[in-house]
Amino acid sequence: MKVALTGSTGFIGSHVLTELVDHGHEVLALVRDEEQAVSVAAKGAKATIVDLYDRPVVVGVLTDCDGAVHTASPGDATSADLDSAMVDAAIDAFDGTGKPHIQIGGVWVYGDNLSISESSSFKAPALVSFREPIERRLLGTNGMRGVVPVSSTAYGDGGGGVPGVLLGSPRDDAGNLIMLGSGQQHWSTVHVADIADFFRRALENDEARGYYVLGNGVKSTLSELTQAAAVAVGAPGAVTGTEEEARQRLGDYFAEVLLLDQGTEAGRALTDLGWVPSHPTLVEEFRHGSYRT
Repeated sequence: MKVALTGSTGFIGSHVLTELVDHGHEVLALVRDEEQAVSVAAKGAKATIVDLYDRPVVVGVLTDCDGAVHTASPGDATSADLDSAMVDAAIDAFDGTGKPHIQIGGVWVYGDNLSISESSSFKAPALVSFREPIERRLLGTNGMRGVVPVSSTAYGDGGGGVPGVLLGSPRDDAGNLIMLGSGQQHWSTVHVADIADFFRRALENDEARGYYVLGNGVKSTLSELTQAAAVAVGAPGAVTGTEEEARQRLGDYFAEVLLLDQGTEAGRALTDLGWVPSHPTLVEEFRHGSYRT
């Protein structure tokens, strides 16, 4: 397949690029400048420099492809506008063709829930409340194949913004990392290479459509994760914090999602696509793997 890919130099997108190229797909990376074009070319992709808000140009690029993957995210107040622009362009390009557009989502939209599945109700915190209307617009277009992987916190290969928050935790006078809140909340996580594997499977399977919850099924507490992060950075251990400290440090919106108590059940991905996470857990990666200093 010839696949248009946004976010190809980002954490998740770069792994999707490698996964697709390794399996014989042609990747056309939509990048913002020449530096990024050179970077993705070195990984086996072709590049086109484009403004993702330039709808006619993006539609033209997508029309010449067999499918598209959107992983780019500014990670700020403009994220909603970018996601909306990409969905509109994909609908213009693919409606009536049956071609796939995969738009990454995240499990934070489900709020506190230890058994998140595709049938779970949305209880989105403010930070991610923009996602559902945009995703529903994509999935409600019957003439194309819309897919929304609802990803848990991504980690692996020493990267990922959220694992970085734990590794960069402030320390008490004894050098211990300070947890986000009490540390009793659970996080749902998934290795970035397993995410990339799902994207490829969803592109290749003509029956794949709709929401797919992605998580490795491990419900580690923030206490367990921060204790493991302490090993990675050479700290003596980790101590409990407070929600107030977390909000002061990260801001109300970001702290709210990191204080959620979540776990996932990736039933559809397994049943429909044979997707089985195969990489070490985040605790293992912190203690023995790619995050060790």
